[in-house]
Amino acid sequence: MAQKNGFAAYIPAIAGWVIPGGGHFWQGRWGRGLLLLGSILGMFLLGMGMSGKLFVWNTSDLVDCLGWLAQAGSGGLFFVSSFLGYKVPEPATAMADYGTKFLLTAGLLNCLAIMDAYDIAVKRKD
Repeated sequence: MAQKNGFAAYIPAIAGWVIPGGGHFWQGRWGRGLLLLGSILGMFLLGMGMSGKLFVWNTSDLVDCLGWLAQAGSGGLFFVSSFLGYKVPEPATAMADYGTKFLLTAGLLNCLAIMDAYDIAVKRKD
Protein backbone atom coordinates (compact mmCIF):
# COMPACT_ATOMS: atom_id res chain seq x y z
CA MET A 1 0.00 0.00 0.00
CA ALA A 2 1.39 3.39 -0.96
CA GLN A 3 1.58 6.02 1.74
CA LYS A 4 1.23 9.76 1.30
CA ASN A 5 4.48 11.51 2.00
CA GLY A 6 5.18 15.04 3.02
CA PHE A 7 2.85 17.74 4.16
CA ALA A 8 -0.21 16.36 2.33
CA ALA A 9 -0.64 13.69 5.01
CA TYR A 10 -0.90 16.36 7.71
CA ILE A 11 -3.62 18.42 6.04
CA PRO A 12 -6.48 16.18 7.27
CA ALA A 13 -5.00 16.22 10.78
CA ILE A 14 -4.81 20.01 10.81
CA ALA A 15 -8.33 20.31 9.36
CA GLY A 16 -9.58 17.91 12.04
CA TRP A 17 -8.01 20.00 14.77
CA VAL A 18 -9.46 23.29 13.52
CA ILE A 19 -12.97 21.85 12.99
CA PRO A 20 -13.93 18.59 14.68
CA GLY A 21 -14.51 16.03 11.93
CA GLY A 22 -12.83 18.33 9.39
CA GLY A 23 -10.13 15.81 8.54
CA HIS A 24 -12.76 13.25 7.63
CA PHE A 25 -14.71 15.82 5.60
CA TRP A 26 -11.45 16.65 3.77
CA GLN A 27 -11.10 13.00 2.80
CA GLY A 28 -14.73 12.62 1.71
CA ARG A 29 -15.82 10.54 4.71
CA TRP A 30 -18.98 12.53 5.34
CA GLY A 31 -20.74 10.09 7.64
CA ARG A 32 -17.82 9.72 10.02
CA GLY A 33 -17.12 13.45 9.88
CA LEU A 34 -20.72 14.36 10.76
CA LEU A 35 -20.77 11.84 13.60
CA LEU A 36 -17.57 13.28 15.06
CA LEU A 37 -18.66 16.88 14.55
CA GLY A 38 -22.01 16.24 16.21
CA SER A 39 -20.63 14.36 19.19
CA ILE A 40 -17.67 16.66 19.89
CA LEU A 41 -19.66 19.85 19.34
CA GLY A 42 -22.51 18.47 21.47
CA MET A 43 -20.18 17.55 24.32
CA PHE A 44 -18.46 20.93 24.15
CA LEU A 45 -21.74 22.86 24.16
CA LEU A 46 -23.15 20.73 26.98
CA GLY A 47 -20.00 21.41 28.98
CA MET A 48 -20.37 25.14 28.44
CA GLY A 49 -24.08 24.97 29.24
CA MET A 50 -23.25 23.31 32.57
CA SER A 51 -20.81 26.17 33.35
CA GLY A 52 -17.73 24.03 32.90
CA LYS A 53 -14.33 25.62 33.41
CA LEU A 54 -12.05 26.41 30.49
CA PHE A 55 -8.50 26.01 31.71
CA VAL A 56 -5.84 28.65 31.16
CA TRP A 57 -2.17 27.92 30.58
CA ASN A 58 -0.51 28.20 33.98
CA THR A 59 3.00 26.77 34.21
CA SER A 60 2.97 26.86 38.01
CA ASP A 61 0.08 24.36 38.18
CA LEU A 62 0.37 20.97 36.46
CA VAL A 63 -3.41 20.37 36.56
CA ASP A 64 -4.07 23.64 34.72
CA CYS A 65 -1.44 22.79 32.09
CA LEU A 66 -2.84 19.31 31.47
CA GLY A 67 -6.41 20.60 31.46
CA TRP A 68 -5.48 23.29 28.96
CA LEU A 69 -3.77 20.73 26.70
CA ALA A 70 -6.80 18.41 26.83
CA GLN A 71 -9.26 21.21 26.09
CA ALA A 72 -7.03 22.70 23.39
CA GLY A 73 -7.55 19.42 21.56
CA SER A 74 -10.98 20.80 20.66
CA GLY A 75 -9.12 23.22 18.41
CA GLY A 76 -11.31 25.94 17.02
CA LEU A 77 -14.07 25.40 19.57
CA PHE A 78 -11.70 26.00 22.49
CA PHE A 79 -9.90 28.99 21.01
CA VAL A 80 -13.05 30.73 19.74
CA SER A 81 -14.69 30.27 23.15
CA SER A 82 -11.61 31.64 24.89
CA PHE A 83 -11.35 34.54 22.45
CA LEU A 84 -15.01 35.45 22.93
CA GLY A 85 -14.39 35.64 26.66
CA TYR A 86 -16.15 32.54 27.97
CA LYS A 87 -15.23 32.46 31.65
CA VAL A 88 -17.00 31.08 34.68
CA PRO A 89 -16.04 31.28 38.31
CA GLU A 90 -14.42 28.24 39.85
CA PRO A 91 -16.87 25.34 39.72
CA ALA A 92 -18.79 25.27 42.97
CA THR A 93 -21.48 22.81 41.96
CA ALA A 94 -21.47 19.21 40.84
CA MET A 95 -23.04 20.25 37.53
CA ALA A 96 -20.18 22.66 36.81
CA ASP A 97 -17.70 19.91 37.61
CA TYR A 98 -19.46 17.59 35.15
CA GLY A 99 -19.39 20.42 32.61
CA THR A 100 -15.62 20.66 32.99
CA LYS A 101 -15.35 16.91 32.38
CA PHE A 102 -17.46 17.26 29.22
CA LEU A 103 -15.13 19.99 27.94
CA LEU A 104 -12.07 17.86 28.68
CA THR A 105 -13.58 14.78 27.05
CA ALA A 106 -14.56 16.73 23.93
CA GLY A 107 -10.92 17.78 23.47
CA LEU A 108 -9.55 14.30 24.02
CA LEU A 109 -12.13 12.75 21.68
CA ASN A 110 -11.11 15.24 19.01
CA CYS A 111 -7.47 14.17 19.49
CA LEU A 112 -8.51 10.60 18.72
CA ALA A 113 -10.41 11.83 15.65
CA ILE A 114 -7.31 13.72 14.48
CA MET A 115 -5.19 10.58 14.78
CA ASP A 116 -7.85 8.61 12.89
CA ALA A 117 -7.87 11.16 10.05
CA TYR A 118 -4.07 11.01 9.86
CA ASP A 119 -4.05 7.20 9.81
CA ILE A 120 -6.54 7.23 6.94
CA ALA A 121 -4.41 9.82 5.07
CA VAL A 122 -1.26 7.69 5.28
CA LYS A 123 -3.21 4.56 4.33
CA ARG A 124 -2.72 2.76 7.66
CA LYS A 125 -6.47 2.46 7.94
CA ASP A 126 -9.45 2.37 5.61
